[in-house]
Amino acid sequence: MNEKLSDLNMVFSTPIWASLINDYEILNVKLYSYIKKIQTDQPDGIKRSNLKGWHSPDFNQEDAEIKLFIESISPNIQKVVNDMGWDPIRNNIKLTNIWSVVNKKNASNSRHTHSNSYISAAYYVKAPKNCGDIYFYDPRSANTIRTPIIKESTRLGMQQVNISPQEGLLIMFPSYLHHSVGENNSDEERIVISFNIDLQIKK
Repeated sequence: MNEKLSDLNMVFSTPIWASLINDYEILNVKLYSYIKKIQTDQPDGIKRSNLKGWHSPDFNQEDAEIKLFIESISPNIQKVVNDMGWDPIRNNIKLTNIWSVVNKKNASNSRHTHSNSYISAAYYVKAPKNCGDIYFYDPRSANTIRTPIIKESTRLGMQQVNISPQEGLLIMFPSYLHHSVGENNSDEERIVISFNIDLQIKK
């Protein structure tokens, strides 16, 4: 460990990146129309972690709206790569799949992870108040075997953390991190775009 010694040293941290995308209002108008057209064409969607919600098939990354989306979030992806210390020259950074989930009132998403990826994400196209927070759970299984009585919640002692959706907000996190979505208690739809990032060694 190369950090300066102190009374408290934070190691093996789990990162979660959260930031607003520039000009998201314009972007979200295009994405909303794109998603609703697919939902109209394929109303049954597919079944994954969605409970009462609609889950789209994977988007075509050659579609103009998705190209614009990828271009808009590219600086954020680059920051993740830099923060993690990954080599962008020797690794091929690839968005393997992109999809949307539309949760109407009372819809939610069960706890899950995203296998065969390094980074996963949630981007909010529509996020009314009380539409369902995203919950992240402590990935250290040993920490959940025994739990003492908690006097107050601290960053060191918490076993889950929640983030409230906000339109234009992009959240990225390690794909191994268990997460779920609370019930949509609003009367409006909650619309999110999710994607996975994989790194493949260049040959």
